Amino acid sequence: MSLLENIREPEDLAALSSAQLTELAEEIRRFLVTEVSKTGGHLGPNLGVVELTLAIHRVFDSPRDAIVFDTGHQSYVHKLLTGRQDFSRLRQQGGLAGYPQRSESPHDIVESSHASSSLSWADGISRAFTMTGQGDRHVVAVVGDGALTGGMTWEALNNISDDNSRNLVIVVNDNGRSYAPTIGGMARFLNGVRTRHTYRRLHVSSRRLFDRFGAVGRAVYRGIRGGTHGFLSRFTNNESLYSNLDIKYIGPVHGHDLEALEEALTQARDYGAPVIVHAITQKGRGYEPALADVADQFHAVGQIDAETGEPVETASRPSWTSVFADEILTLASRDERIVGITAAMLRPTGLHKFAERFPDRVFDVGIAEQHAVTSAAGLAYGGLHPVVALYATFVNRAFDQVLMDVGLHRAGVTFVLDRAGVTGPDGPSHHGMWDLAILQVVPHIRIAAPRDAATLREELAEAVTVQDAPTVVRFSKGDVGVEYPALRRTDDGVDVLREAAHRDVLIVTVGPMAAVGLQVAERLAQQGIGATVIDPRWVVPVPGSVIEFSRSHRIVVTIEDGVRVGGIGTRVRQDLRAAGVDTAVTELGLPDEFLPHASRSQIFEQVGLTGQQIARDVVAQVLGSRIPVARPLPEDEHERIRTDAD
Repeated sequence: MSLLENIREPEDLAALSSAQLTELAEEIRRFLVTEVSKTGGHLGPNLGVVELTLAIHRVFDSPRDAIVFDTGHQSYVHKLLTGRQDFSRLRQQGGLAGYPQRSESPHDIVESSHASSSLSWADGISRAFTMTGQGDRHVVAVVGDGALTGGMTWEALNNISDDNSRNLVIVVNDNGRSYAPTIGGMARFLNGVRTRHTYRRLHVSSRRLFDRFGAVGRAVYRGIRGGTHGFLSRFTNNESLYSNLDIKYIGPVHGHDLEALEEALTQARDYGAPVIVHAITQKGRGYEPALADVADQFHAVGQIDAETGEPVETASRPSWTSVFADEILTLASRDERIVGITAAMLRPTGLHKFAERFPDRVFDVGIAEQHAVTSAAGLAYGGLHPVVALYATFVNRAFDQVLMDVGLHRAGVTFVLDRAGVTGPDGPSHHGMWDLAILQVVPHIRIAAPRDAATLREELAEAVTVQDAPTVVRFSKGDVGVEYPALRRTDDGVDVLREAAHRDVLIVTVGPMAAVGLQVAERLAQQGIGATVIDPRWVVPVPGSVIEFSRSHRIVVTIEDGVRVGGIGTRVRQDLRAAGVDTAVTELGLPDEFLPHASRSQIFEQVGLTGQQIARDVVAQVLGSRIPVARPLPEDEHERIRTDAD
């Protein structure tokens, strides 16, 4: 058996020699490349924390000592060392989650994969341990240098430094990157530490002593290394951003030197007060294709060839993100008022082309969504039109700023929300399912949901012309799919996708759910039920023609890929009642639950958002009501319709 196969719990690491630990680290890297290349996942971050994770589990006693991973996309090694080595269905239905998950293991503490929260978690857990008489338990927060660009980390540090009586270790995993290279003053400071000549020269020299002179060299090496760390700790503290926080600082430590890491972590563990251990690591360590990837060093990959790193499959259609990337560049070329803002996700959100062409007009603010939104309000006040590009799940983090800084001031800011609705393999914290319910409460906001590439281009162009209110353009993850041309467009911009001779059911679709709506209409038509399918395009505010269509139909069915509670269907129903229209409304969307990781189609199947399931339910509603349909149905046909709808 391999060394890795013999590791079932962290305590199994204690019996391994230094040589065996080095061998285990290489086994883990080979395992990660082989397995993640088959399923896709966060490869680069995990290759960079192999030794660091080994050292943490050698020094601390998980789960008695709580280990909290900020973001958690670097937790694959942690999973391997805590008995989870079946990666065959990683991020797939029924398989391991791509982030820590409490239902998988007691070693997983925090599930949220939103960045910059780990220090607040660690602060709370360590306070609880102290207050409940468990002062011998430790808390370890593993936070990347990218997460230090988020304001919440500094709020936590401010409070952690106010109480030095707790066993709390903050491990800064410093690889100079979040998703992409880390930006800002913090990045410049840490880069200075990494490249400081004194640190590099002393570390290289002392390491050579160990390599050349064996046991004697080891003693000299350890002495010099300790002196180096002590010297740099004092030297760095005099200049660092931590200097006024009264928190012990150890480092910088070579993040791939197991002995150095264990020594530093042991010192931190035994200190008896909050300690920062600064470990310098390399994202993508040991895998040449990742190291050669300048853009993101294989931060997240799909299925790839393990040898070359090349994608196994190429999408046959452009992605929603790529369509946006091209269109925002086109619009920005025509209108110099347009500027772009993102939060450490320049390439993932599609702003990279805009940045390459107009570098002075695109701002990456780091993992700081709140700052991004309020800064955008300021840019709008100054006469520009900011386009804030975020994943839909991350706009949740900045709701107060959207409401009070943008909405209240009626700032002309466009929010482009990628990965809206069901995203699939990244699980509960990454589904972008709350944006419609959350954002539609902002007064004067306008929300667009394109159904295909053509309407994305069109609605984005419309959004950036609005100067007196916030606008939102939201779209899904993955391929953009086929286009659904409209039969006609109403005067207020509603697209009619299908009309029947008899107006029995009105199907109002939101964005890409147009495809499902058309499938439902086809199934209803086969049962003699006439269905009209419309796409409002701009779903908030509800266009007047949606009210009029509803007035002339017997049943209204709304279909959205956002949470049903407080969603677009709810808004349509409220507007109908306000207009005195008493047409029955069926609101279909996602349940108010945290949905697991699975493919988009699997989740739609689970929650009943497929053409077949919706058609069956609508037929049952029609048959169970006293509402007549266009063609009266004999009693003996009722059972056949129920069967055929299935």
